Amino acid sequence: MENNQKEKSEKQDYNHEFPLPELQKALYLIPVTLGDTPIMQVLPGYNHDVIVGIKHFIVENIRSARRFLKKVEKSIDIDELTFYELNRHTDRKFISEYLKPLSEGKPVGIISEAGCPAIADPGADVVAIAQQKNFRVVPLVGPSSIIMSVMGSGFNGQSFAFNGYLPVETPQRIKALKKLETKIYNEDQTQSFIETPYRNAKMIDTILQALKPQTKLCIAAGITTPDEYIKTLTVEQWKKQKDKIPELNKIPAIFVLYK
Repeated sequence: MENNQKEKSEKQDYNHEFPLPELQKALYLIPVTLGDTPIMQVLPGYNHDVIVGIKHFIVENIRSARRFLKKVEKSIDIDELTFYELNRHTDRKFISEYLKPLSEGKPVGIISEAGCPAIADPGADVVAIAQQKNFRVVPLVGPSSIIMSVMGSGFNGQSFAFNGYLPVETPQRIKALKKLETKIYNEDQTQSFIETPYRNAKMIDTILQALKPQTKLCIAAGITTPDEYIKTLTVEQWKKQKDKIPELNKIPAIFVLYK
């Protein structure tokens, strides 16, 4: 009985008894897992059905995009697909060319490196051009560490801001943190930001050094992965429990502040 249950679990996939949707001429924003998380744990079956119907993809990294697509559907023939690379090295004058298949009536998908495309992501430039050209834009459901960190923090979800990366140099970083703290108290707005994983520990040290004891900090790391860690404490409480914070030097984290 146990073996049968295990076999059934291992064979779970996105197979459906109903026909695949007929894709419209649209730019589909395709979310990606936030880490080594099972696809079915965070992405609905409809995403699979959309993905297998697309032949043109705008991606940050071709290699990782191919790996993601194979994870979604093993039978996908990668050689039949066309990839357009979009990252910080891409000349923006080529973006309009990436959308040419839409003019020919073919759907196009955007795949980010992690999470949702166009949110703190170069895919936003593609979406802006698609809107200017009056193409339909279809965001698909999937994980966003920015949204999920606010969800798990217990902070104000009516008004919040994501601030990307803060300055690396300590004096400028402290100044930026104090500016965010002022917004928290004056505007009742939750503030969040990220750091390169190997600098997470240093970021925590700076936060605890610079902010008021009563200011609240949520550390949201490895969201949706087996290493997930989401915890909210005041700065004063964090100082007393700093030794209980897990090692985060290889785990993506979002830091969320509130009053």
